[in-house]
Amino acid sequence: MQRFLVHRFLQMGVILVGLSIMIFSLLALTPGDPVDLIAASDPNIRPEDVKALREYYGVDDPIHVRYLKWLRATLKGDLGYSRTYGQPVARIIGERIANTAWLLGASFLIGFSIGIPIGIHSALHQYSRSDYVATVFSFGGLAMPVFWQGIIFILLFAVWLPIFPAGGFTQPGYQGWWVWDRLRHLVLPALVLGTHGWASWTRYMRSSMLEVLRQDYVRTARAKGVPEPSVINSHALRNALIPIITLLALSFPGLVSGAVITETVFSWPGMGLLLYQAILGHDYNVAMAALLFHALLVVMFNLMADIAYAIVDPRVRYS
Repeated sequence: MQRFLVHRFLQMGVILVGLSIMIFSLLALTPGDPVDLIAASDPNIRPEDVKALREYYGVDDPIHVRYLKWLRATLKGDLGYSRTYGQPVARIIGERIANTAWLLGASFLIGFSIGIPIGIHSALHQYSRSDYVATVFSFGGLAMPVFWQGIIFILLFAVWLPIFPAGGFTQPGYQGWWVWDRLRHLVLPALVLGTHGWASWTRYMRSSMLEVLRQDYVRTARAKGVPEPSVINSHALRNALIPIITLLALSFPGLVSGAVITETVFSWPGMGLLLYQAILGHDYNVAMAALLFHALLVVMFNLMADIAYAIVDPRVRYS
Protein backbone atom coordinates (compact mmCIF):
# COMPACT_ATOMS: atom_id res chain seq x y z
CA MET A 1 0.00 0.00 0.00
CA GLN A 2 2.83 2.43 0.81
CA ARG A 3 4.39 1.89 -2.59
CA PHE A 4 1.01 2.44 -4.23
CA LEU A 5 0.46 5.69 -2.32
CA VAL A 6 3.90 7.03 -3.23
CA HIS A 7 3.29 6.18 -6.87
CA ARG A 8 -0.14 7.85 -6.84
CA PHE A 9 1.16 11.02 -5.15
CA LEU A 10 3.82 11.33 -7.82
CA GLN A 11 1.14 10.90 -10.47
CA MET A 12 -0.98 13.56 -8.77
CA GLY A 13 1.93 16.00 -8.87
CA VAL A 14 2.45 15.46 -12.61
CA ILE A 15 -1.29 15.76 -13.29
CA LEU A 16 -1.60 18.99 -11.31
CA VAL A 17 1.38 20.54 -13.12
CA GLY A 18 -0.13 19.60 -16.47
CA LEU A 19 -3.52 20.99 -15.49
CA SER A 20 -1.94 24.20 -14.22
CA ILE A 21 -0.23 24.70 -17.60
CA MET A 22 -3.51 24.11 -19.42
CA ILE A 23 -5.55 26.39 -17.13
CA PHE A 24 -2.94 29.16 -17.20
CA SER A 25 -2.74 29.03 -21.01
CA LEU A 26 -6.52 29.18 -21.44
CA LEU A 27 -6.84 32.12 -19.04
CA ALA A 28 -3.99 33.92 -20.79
CA LEU A 29 -5.65 33.47 -24.18
CA THR A 30 -8.97 34.97 -23.09
CA PRO A 31 -9.69 38.41 -24.62
CA GLY A 32 -8.68 41.36 -22.47
CA ASP A 33 -6.47 41.57 -19.41
CA PRO A 34 -6.53 43.39 -16.05
CA VAL A 35 -4.74 46.44 -17.46
CA ASP A 36 -7.31 46.78 -20.25
CA LEU A 37 -10.09 46.78 -17.65
CA ILE A 38 -8.30 49.40 -15.54
CA ALA A 39 -7.76 51.62 -18.57
CA ALA A 40 -11.38 51.22 -19.71
CA SER A 41 -12.72 52.17 -16.27
CA ASP A 42 -10.59 55.34 -15.99
CA PRO A 43 -10.84 57.72 -18.97
CA ASN A 44 -8.21 60.03 -17.43
CA ILE A 45 -5.48 57.42 -17.25
CA ARG A 46 -2.33 58.39 -19.14
CA PRO A 47 -0.60 56.18 -21.72
CA GLU A 48 2.59 56.10 -19.63
CA ASP A 49 0.56 54.85 -16.67
CA VAL A 50 -0.89 52.07 -18.81
CA LYS A 51 2.62 51.13 -19.94
CA ALA A 52 3.87 51.06 -16.37
CA LEU A 53 0.94 48.87 -15.31
CA ARG A 54 1.57 46.44 -18.14
CA GLU A 55 5.19 46.15 -17.08
CA TYR A 56 4.17 45.71 -13.43
CA TYR A 57 1.67 42.93 -14.17
CA GLY A 58 3.89 41.42 -16.88
CA VAL A 59 0.99 40.98 -19.28
CA ASP A 60 3.22 41.56 -22.31
CA ASP A 61 5.65 38.80 -21.36
CA PRO A 62 5.45 35.46 -23.22
CA ILE A 63 3.05 32.93 -21.74
CA HIS A 64 5.78 30.55 -20.63
CA VAL A 65 7.61 33.33 -18.79
CA ARG A 66 4.45 34.38 -16.96
CA TYR A 67 3.69 30.77 -16.09
CA LEU A 68 7.15 30.13 -14.66
CA LYS A 69 6.88 33.28 -12.54
CA TRP A 70 3.48 32.15 -11.27
CA LEU A 71 4.70 28.60 -10.57
CA ARG A 72 7.77 29.84 -8.70
CA ALA A 73 5.64 32.09 -6.49
CA THR A 74 2.99 29.39 -5.94
CA LEU A 75 5.57 26.85 -4.78
CA LYS A 76 6.62 29.42 -2.18
CA GLY A 77 3.01 29.71 -0.97
CA ASP A 78 2.32 33.02 -2.70
CA LEU A 79 -0.86 32.77 -4.80
CA GLY A 80 -0.67 36.42 -5.81
CA TYR A 81 -2.83 39.44 -5.14
CA SER A 82 -6.44 39.91 -6.17
CA ARG A 83 -7.00 43.04 -8.21
CA THR A 84 -10.77 42.88 -7.63
CA TYR A 85 -10.80 42.35 -3.87
CA GLY A 86 -7.55 44.11 -2.99
CA GLN A 87 -6.44 41.20 -0.82
CA PRO A 88 -4.03 38.28 -1.08
CA VAL A 89 -5.59 35.38 -2.97
CA ALA A 90 -4.72 32.92 -0.20
CA ARG A 91 -6.79 34.90 2.30
CA ILE A 92 -9.80 35.08 -0.03
CA ILE A 93 -9.61 31.36 -0.84
CA GLY A 94 -9.40 30.50 2.85
CA GLU A 95 -12.57 32.46 3.63
CA ARG A 96 -14.54 31.03 0.71
CA ILE A 97 -13.53 27.38 1.27
CA ALA A 98 -15.28 27.39 4.65
CA ASN A 99 -18.50 28.70 3.07
CA THR A 100 -18.38 26.10 0.31
CA ALA A 101 -17.73 23.37 2.91
CA TRP A 102 -21.02 24.28 4.58
CA LEU A 103 -22.89 23.95 1.29
CA LEU A 104 -21.17 20.79 0.07
CA GLY A 105 -21.44 19.05 3.42
CA ALA A 106 -25.18 19.75 3.68
CA SER A 107 -25.91 18.77 0.06
CA PHE A 108 -23.80 15.60 0.37
CA LEU A 109 -25.66 14.61 3.52
CA ILE A 110 -29.02 15.22 1.85
CA GLY A 111 -28.11 13.24 -1.26
CA PHE A 112 -26.55 10.34 0.62
CA SER A 113 -29.23 9.99 3.30
CA ILE A 114 -32.04 10.05 0.72
CA GLY A 115 -30.56 8.40 -2.36
CA ILE A 116 -28.98 5.28 -0.86
CA PRO A 117 -32.03 4.11 1.18
CA ILE A 118 -34.41 4.81 -1.71
CA GLY A 119 -32.15 2.87 -4.08
CA ILE A 120 -32.08 -0.11 -1.74
CA HIS A 121 -35.85 0.01 -1.29
CA SER A 122 -36.41 0.19 -5.06
CA ALA A 123 -34.20 -2.85 -5.63
CA LEU A 124 -35.94 -4.88 -2.95
CA HIS A 125 -39.36 -3.92 -4.36
CA GLN A 126 -38.58 -4.00 -8.06
CA TYR A 127 -41.43 -2.93 -10.38
CA SER A 128 -43.61 -1.95 -7.44
CA ARG A 129 -45.49 1.32 -7.24
CA SER A 130 -42.85 2.82 -4.96
CA ASP A 131 -40.14 1.75 -7.41
CA TYR A 132 -41.88 3.54 -10.28
CA VAL A 133 -42.35 6.68 -8.16
CA ALA A 134 -38.66 6.68 -7.19
CA THR A 135 -37.69 6.19 -10.83
CA VAL A 136 -39.80 9.14 -12.00
CA PHE A 137 -38.40 11.46 -9.35
CA SER A 138 -34.84 10.25 -9.99
CA PHE A 139 -34.99 10.93 -13.71
CA GLY A 140 -36.69 14.24 -13.01
CA GLY A 141 -33.89 15.25 -10.65
CA LEU A 142 -31.23 14.24 -13.18
CA ALA A 143 -32.90 16.07 -16.07
CA MET A 144 -33.67 19.29 -14.20
CA PRO A 145 -31.09 22.07 -14.80
CA VAL A 146 -29.56 23.40 -11.59
CA PHE A 147 -30.16 27.07 -12.39
CA TRP A 148 -33.82 26.44 -13.32
CA GLN A 149 -34.44 24.42 -10.17
CA GLY A 150 -32.81 27.15 -8.10
CA ILE A 151 -35.09 29.82 -9.58
CA ILE A 152 -38.16 27.62 -8.98
CA PHE A 153 -37.16 27.06 -5.37
CA ILE A 154 -36.70 30.80 -4.86
CA LEU A 155 -40.14 31.49 -6.30
CA LEU A 156 -41.82 28.76 -4.24
CA PHE A 157 -40.10 29.06 -0.86
CA ALA A 158 -38.83 32.63 -0.78
CA VAL A 159 -41.38 34.67 -2.77
CA TRP A 160 -44.75 32.89 -2.77
CA LEU A 161 -44.16 31.15 0.58
CA PRO A 162 -41.56 33.33 2.33
CA ILE A 163 -40.16 30.54 4.48
CA PHE A 164 -36.47 30.81 3.62
CA PRO A 165 -34.24 33.66 2.41
CA ALA A 166 -33.89 34.00 -1.36
CA GLY A 167 -30.11 34.16 -1.21
CA GLY A 168 -27.08 35.35 0.61
CA PHE A 169 -25.13 33.97 3.54
CA THR A 170 -26.43 35.85 6.56
CA GLN A 171 -29.14 38.38 7.31
CA PRO A 172 -27.70 41.86 7.99
CA GLY A 173 -28.35 42.97 11.55
CA TYR A 174 -29.51 39.53 12.70
CA GLN A 175 -29.37 39.38 16.50
CA GLY A 176 -30.23 35.72 17.07
CA TRP A 177 -28.14 32.57 17.06
CA TRP A 178 -25.79 32.78 14.07
CA VAL A 179 -25.96 29.03 13.35
CA TRP A 180 -29.73 29.22 12.94
CA ASP A 181 -29.39 32.16 10.55
CA ARG A 182 -26.74 30.28 8.57
CA LEU A 183 -28.93 27.18 8.34
CA ARG A 184 -31.92 29.20 7.08
CA HIS A 185 -29.83 30.56 4.22
CA LEU A 186 -28.32 27.12 3.59
CA VAL A 187 -31.55 25.16 3.11
CA LEU A 188 -32.48 26.15 -0.46
CA PRO A 189 -29.03 25.91 -2.12
CA ALA A 190 -28.31 22.63 -0.29
CA LEU A 191 -31.61 21.15 -1.46
CA VAL A 192 -30.97 22.19 -5.05
CA LEU A 193 -27.45 20.77 -5.08
CA GLY A 194 -28.43 17.67 -3.10
CA THR A 195 -31.29 16.81 -5.47
CA HIS A 196 -28.90 15.90 -8.27
CA GLY A 197 -26.84 13.83 -5.84
CA TRP A 198 -29.66 11.66 -4.53
CA ALA A 199 -31.17 11.26 -8.01
CA SER A 200 -28.02 9.68 -9.41
CA TRP A 201 -27.20 7.71 -6.25
CA THR A 202 -30.70 6.22 -6.23
CA ARG A 203 -30.29 4.85 -9.75
CA TYR A 204 -26.79 3.50 -9.15
CA MET A 205 -27.71 1.94 -5.81
CA ARG A 206 -30.78 0.28 -7.30
CA SER A 207 -28.81 -1.15 -10.21
CA SER A 208 -25.96 -2.38 -8.00
CA MET A 209 -28.31 -3.94 -5.46
CA LEU A 210 -30.32 -5.74 -8.16
CA GLU A 211 -27.14 -7.21 -9.62
CA VAL A 212 -26.00 -8.53 -6.24
CA LEU A 213 -29.41 -9.97 -5.37
CA ARG A 214 -29.20 -12.18 -8.48
CA GLN A 215 -25.87 -13.72 -7.43
CA ASP A 216 -25.65 -17.41 -6.47
CA TYR A 217 -24.40 -16.79 -2.94
CA VAL A 218 -27.50 -14.72 -2.15
CA ARG A 219 -29.80 -17.47 -3.43
CA THR A 220 -27.76 -20.03 -1.45
CA ALA A 221 -28.11 -18.02 1.74
CA ARG A 222 -31.86 -17.83 1.27
CA ALA A 223 -32.06 -21.56 0.50
CA LYS A 224 -30.25 -22.32 3.78
CA GLY A 225 -32.95 -20.46 5.65
CA VAL A 226 -30.91 -17.38 6.58
CA PRO A 227 -33.30 -14.63 7.75
CA GLU A 228 -34.01 -12.06 5.06
CA PRO A 229 -32.58 -9.09 7.04
CA SER A 230 -29.30 -10.98 7.41
CA VAL A 231 -29.29 -11.85 3.71
CA ILE A 232 -29.75 -8.20 2.78
CA ASN A 233 -27.44 -6.60 5.35
CA SER A 234 -24.67 -9.18 5.64
CA HIS A 235 -24.52 -10.71 2.15
CA ALA A 236 -25.99 -8.30 -0.38
CA LEU A 237 -25.57 -4.74 0.89
CA ARG A 238 -21.83 -4.85 1.55
CA ASN A 239 -21.06 -6.08 -1.95
CA ALA A 240 -23.57 -3.73 -3.52
CA LEU A 241 -21.84 -0.74 -1.90
CA ILE A 242 -18.49 -1.48 -3.58
CA PRO A 243 -19.26 0.19 -6.95
CA ILE A 244 -21.09 3.00 -5.13
CA ILE A 245 -17.84 4.02 -3.45
CA THR A 246 -16.45 5.38 -6.71
CA LEU A 247 -19.65 7.30 -7.31
CA LEU A 248 -19.66 8.78 -3.81
CA ALA A 249 -15.98 9.72 -3.93
CA LEU A 250 -16.14 11.24 -7.40
CA SER A 251 -19.47 12.96 -6.83
CA PHE A 252 -17.93 15.36 -4.33
CA PRO A 253 -15.85 17.20 -6.98
CA GLY A 254 -18.99 17.13 -9.14
CA LEU A 255 -20.84 18.89 -6.35
CA VAL A 256 -18.12 21.55 -6.36
CA SER A 257 -18.67 22.08 -10.10
CA GLY A 258 -22.42 22.28 -9.60
CA ALA A 259 -21.83 24.71 -6.75
CA VAL A 260 -20.59 27.28 -9.29
CA ILE A 261 -24.13 27.62 -10.66
CA THR A 262 -25.89 27.09 -7.34
CA GLU A 263 -23.80 29.67 -5.50
CA THR A 264 -24.30 32.16 -8.31
CA VAL A 265 -28.09 31.72 -8.29
CA PHE A 266 -28.33 32.01 -4.49
CA SER A 267 -25.48 34.55 -4.06
CA TRP A 268 -23.75 32.14 -1.69
CA PRO A 269 -20.21 33.49 -1.09
CA GLY A 270 -18.28 30.30 -1.75
CA MET A 271 -15.65 29.05 -4.18
CA GLY A 272 -18.16 28.67 -7.02
CA LEU A 273 -19.32 32.28 -6.90
CA LEU A 274 -15.73 33.42 -6.44
CA LEU A 275 -14.66 31.56 -9.60
CA TYR A 276 -17.56 32.99 -11.60
CA GLN A 277 -16.81 36.56 -10.53
CA ALA A 278 -13.06 36.14 -11.03
CA ILE A 279 -13.48 34.97 -14.63
CA LEU A 280 -15.89 37.79 -15.46
CA GLY A 281 -13.59 40.35 -13.84
CA HIS A 282 -10.42 38.95 -15.43
CA ASP A 283 -8.98 38.41 -11.95
CA TYR A 284 -6.61 35.75 -13.18
CA ASN A 285 -4.83 35.06 -9.89
CA VAL A 286 -8.11 34.23 -8.15
CA ALA A 287 -9.44 32.25 -11.12
CA MET A 288 -6.23 30.25 -11.36
CA ALA A 289 -6.28 29.35 -7.66
CA ALA A 290 -10.00 28.44 -7.72
CA LEU A 291 -9.65 26.21 -10.79
CA LEU A 292 -6.64 24.43 -9.34
CA PHE A 293 -8.59 23.89 -6.15
CA HIS A 294 -11.27 22.09 -8.19
CA ALA A 295 -8.61 20.01 -9.95
CA LEU A 296 -7.00 19.08 -6.61
CA LEU A 297 -10.35 17.86 -5.31
CA VAL A 298 -10.79 15.59 -8.34
CA VAL A 299 -7.41 13.88 -8.01
CA MET A 300 -7.65 13.63 -4.21
CA PHE A 301 -11.06 11.98 -4.26
CA ASN A 302 -9.91 9.59 -6.99
CA LEU A 303 -7.19 8.48 -4.59
CA MET A 304 -9.70 8.19 -1.74
CA ALA A 305 -11.92 6.01 -3.93
CA ASP A 306 -9.05 3.60 -4.61
CA ILE A 307 -8.20 3.38 -0.92
CA ALA A 308 -11.85 2.84 0.02
CA TYR A 309 -12.05 -0.04 -2.48
CA ALA A 310 -9.29 -1.86 -0.61
CA ILE A 311 -11.03 -1.28 2.72
CA VAL A 312 -14.48 -2.49 1.64
CA ASP A 313 -13.44 -5.30 -0.70
CA PRO A 314 -10.77 -7.60 0.82
CA ARG A 315 -10.09 -9.03 -2.64
CA VAL A 316 -8.54 -5.71 -3.73
CA ARG A 317 -4.92 -5.27 -2.78
CA TYR A 318 -2.46 -2.62 -3.96
CA SER A 319 1.25 -3.15 -4.16
